[in-house]
Amino acid sequence: MTENSATEQFLAARDFLLERRGDHEAARAGFTWPRPERFNWALDWFDRIAEGNAADALRIVEEDGTSRGVSFGEMSVRSAAAANWLRAQGVEAGDRILVMLGNQRELWEVMLGAMKLRAVVIPATPLLGPADLRDRVERGHVRHVIARAEDTGKFDEVPGGYTRIAAGPRPPTGWRRLEDMYGADGTFRPDGETLATDPLMLYFTSGTTDRPKLVEHTHASYPIGHLSTMYWLGLRPGDVHLNIASPGWAKHAWSNLFAPWNAGATVFVHNYTRFDAQRLMAEMDRGGVTTFCAPPTVWRMLIQSDLTALRTPPREAVAAGEPLNPEVIEKVRQAWGITIRDGFGQTETTLQIGNFPGAPVKPGSMGRPAPGYEIVLLDPVTGKESPDEGELCVDLRTRPAGVMTGYRDDPARTAEAMADGLYRTGDVASRDGDGYFTYVGRSDDVFKASDYKISPFELESALLEHEAVAEAAVVPAPDALRLAVPKAYVTLAAGWEPGRETARALFEHSRAVLSPYKRIRRIEFGELPKTVSGKIRRVELRELTAAGSAAEYDEADLG
Repeated sequence: MTENSATEQFLAARDFLLERRGDHEAARAGFTWPRPERFNWALDWFDRIAEGNAADALRIVEEDGTSRGVSFGEMSVRSAAAANWLRAQGVEAGDRILVMLGNQRELWEVMLGAMKLRAVVIPATPLLGPADLRDRVERGHVRHVIARAEDTGKFDEVPGGYTRIAAGPRPPTGWRRLEDMYGADGTFRPDGETLATDPLMLYFTSGTTDRPKLVEHTHASYPIGHLSTMYWLGLRPGDVHLNIASPGWAKHAWSNLFAPWNAGATVFVHNYTRFDAQRLMAEMDRGGVTTFCAPPTVWRMLIQSDLTALRTPPREAVAAGEPLNPEVIEKVRQAWGITIRDGFGQTETTLQIGNFPGAPVKPGSMGRPAPGYEIVLLDPVTGKESPDEGELCVDLRTRPAGVMTGYRDDPARTAEAMADGLYRTGDVASRDGDGYFTYVGRSDDVFKASDYKISPFELESALLEHEAVAEAAVVPAPDALRLAVPKAYVTLAAGWEPGRETARALFEHSRAVLSPYKRIRRIEFGELPKTVSGKIRRVELRELTAAGSAAEYDEADLG
């Protein structure tokens, strides 16, 4: 198979989805994954659409209001120079590069350049500390590190013979200057073919319940696999796409790299130190953002502000990372006249399930399977397929392109996660008669109270209906009579103070909107513990609850 035929396969599959935007049934029925033997997305796709293309591939707005765009054509040349310079620093095909950069132009140039070299990228957020970095360097067998100059001190405690490259005008002693790559030749010639099965990226998961796993993706699974993400986002050529995500996490690659550039859209970035909803909406207006993706935490902060400040709402709005509560969707619909569409995927996959453009959205549902994905529910007791509720699994027998190859250097965990031709997500969902899936919770988050099964997500959604609640997380609290009762950890909205009266108001709300067996029985106020990627660390909350707390309020004591 020639390089050109691989590109044509990809183009045909991409155009098929673009042409069927708004017709989910037709997209599901007719879509087939391209399966090239050799494929390098940076060379075979990006450079192709970049040729003679003066449109912005990337536009970054800094906190001081300055804006800088890089065209597709410029990005192609810059990434070629990056590849040539990295090759001169000793980077070879198969080498692992830990990339710890912020939302800066060099991040995209290095990602494309490493891809062209067939190096393997380990993305890392600049929020990581020395202990996390030591784990990544050791377990990732890192040979090269690219980091911001201000973060290089963290590596003083990370031993190893890796090449040290710093982004910044004055790198410290022992670190090479990344900006020197701009003096390299802007024409790149590969020194070998890229197999679609060659490793491309290694992601350390966020570690909400356990030690981070090392997820391996190939030159097919993320670049090609993210055609499903492109379709869910509703992207079109020429769109301006804003995705709020931190570099180093999979969602950044999902919606700040592969999906937008699969569509030929502009990646729009707004850098800020502290989230400011009004400023964000002003930049969205100024930048002409047409499609917008944000995690639930950001959506919850947005609805605390005046949403009507956004004069020109985006055409498409989606949420991912954790399930989005129905009341948030309704507030945005009232203000912007559009419906936030939820979606489900993991670091281990691309977009598996979603509410797609033009398709009916059921409140609280995360939608239906994406084109190219078949979803199975497994009964946790019998291990057999269930029509109604069970663990979400991807049917690997249909060969979906967007699934990882496995957990690197952990064959036992890989075998467990991918046994019997199914990838087990660890998430529990229900399915209705129309094929819509509704998130129930992580398999280790769902618990029983008085022999009734409790979904934390359902209770958290109920709490968020109250104006006092900005964020909430529900975990089981030990109880002598019921075995366990629901306890809510609540972060209050602006204008509300923690105390007996606020707790009483929330207990009354719980009694009004929840069945008796689901009612919140205990409440504690404070900030929720989160991973560096922003996900709630429920395991930490369960440990705190088990230890007991004098700061909690008990429904029985307040009447």
